[in-house]
Amino acid sequence: MTFADLGLSDELLRSVADSGYGEPTPIQSAAIPSVLMGKDLVGIAQTGTGKTAGFVLPMIDILHQGRSRARMPRSLILEPTRELAMQVAENFEKYGKYHPLSMALLMGGVQMGDQIKALEKGVDVLIATPGRLMDLFGRGKIMLNDCKLLVIDEADRMLDMGFIPDIEEICAKLPKDRQTLLFSATMPPPIQKLSQKFLSDPKTVEVARPATANVNIEQRLVEVRADKKKDALRGILRHEEFKNAIVFANRKTTVRELASSLKRSGFAAGQIQGDMDQSDRIAEFDRFKNDEITILVASDVAARGLDVKGVSHVINFDVPWQPDDYIHRIGRTGRAGLTGIAITLATREDSEAIGRIEKLIGHKIPRAGGKPSEVPASVEKAAAEPAKSDKAARPKPAKAERTRPVSPAKQKRAAKAEPEQPSKPSPVLEDIKSEWNGPLPSFLSVSAD
Repeated sequence: MTFADLGLSDELLRSVADSGYGEPTPIQSAAIPSVLMGKDLVGIAQTGTGKTAGFVLPMIDILHQGRSRARMPRSLILEPTRELAMQVAENFEKYGKYHPLSMALLMGGVQMGDQIKALEKGVDVLIATPGRLMDLFGRGKIMLNDCKLLVIDEADRMLDMGFIPDIEEICAKLPKDRQTLLFSATMPPPIQKLSQKFLSDPKTVEVARPATANVNIEQRLVEVRADKKKDALRGILRHEEFKNAIVFANRKTTVRELASSLKRSGFAAGQIQGDMDQSDRIAEFDRFKNDEITILVASDVAARGLDVKGVSHVINFDVPWQPDDYIHRIGRTGRAGLTGIAITLATREDSEAIGRIEKLIGHKIPRAGGKPSEVPASVEKAAAEPAKSDKAARPKPAKAERTRPVSPAKQKRAAKAEPEQPSKPSPVLEDIKSEWNGPLPSFLSVSAD
């Protein structure tokens, strides 16, 4: 099947061809015809499957005819994060370049002035995060009674971030005769109730089992001591197969500290976390996309929303607290048909969290087994080193023995009485010999004299 078989306009097919895409993904093939027919839709698809284009493309054709009015957007796309909102806006710019559609982006972290000016001119497509949209609605800067097409994207992430009450309030302010599209990677009960309440006889499209990882992603788990995690991370980043990576940490403080530590070690690293201004986050993301830095340390604010083609590695420096976040984190690699590697550093304390992730994805994450294509041997050696307390590792000082001087005559008599014994090998050398692979070097051999 090609994009031409989906019923898209010639102008849209031209922009798709300009973008280098020849065949639609499964979610695009299943969703686009239904959206063009005006049906409500529930799309269940994992991250990285092309679902954004699955609603952007038909929306462009639907909105091609019609005219916008001041402060009354014709369509609304709700996104949980600023990064995702910007990603969708980029898709509209890329695919809609042959269509004269106006677009506005409403999100926190930036000044309202320019956003309000764009709304006053009238927009065909409004892409917004719930918080900023509700803020401007409360100020009387926007009206939703002319919005005939609603997209709720990443609905399960909306649930995690506590946006469902806002979504319900926004839906109540929209016309009842609208078309509604809901996309989500998983369908927990609250999202099912949301779809039942606000969608009319929707068609459900599911292209993959909920919460399954992309088959193009090679997953690995490295069991490591907590105090060896940074050493293991540096070993992975120095491996010959490494190109670039997004490194995820659970806390904003860890993101800051880890980015600084990697810079001190000579890596070209940047960071994205919630305490940064939006302009700084955009700048860091652009540096990563343009290969000015090869490592981007991020919190889960970037787990859904960073779309960079060709990311070779995703590394979970911290095991995510929520199993679903594991799917979305590793989905930053292996995108657009490419392969990727996802490595998770796990301590003994992470065993329960790993168990929940493996239950969700339906299989055990392969442990690093020493193959060169998996994890550098130096990483595995550091990771596998057993934990020792400082007290246990420190040898007890031996008590000094008090001896009297021995005369030369007594030394001669003792030498004649006792046969000469070969010296005992050093226990340290014995340990090395037992673990040495291959012929023993001469400098490790123990002489008999």
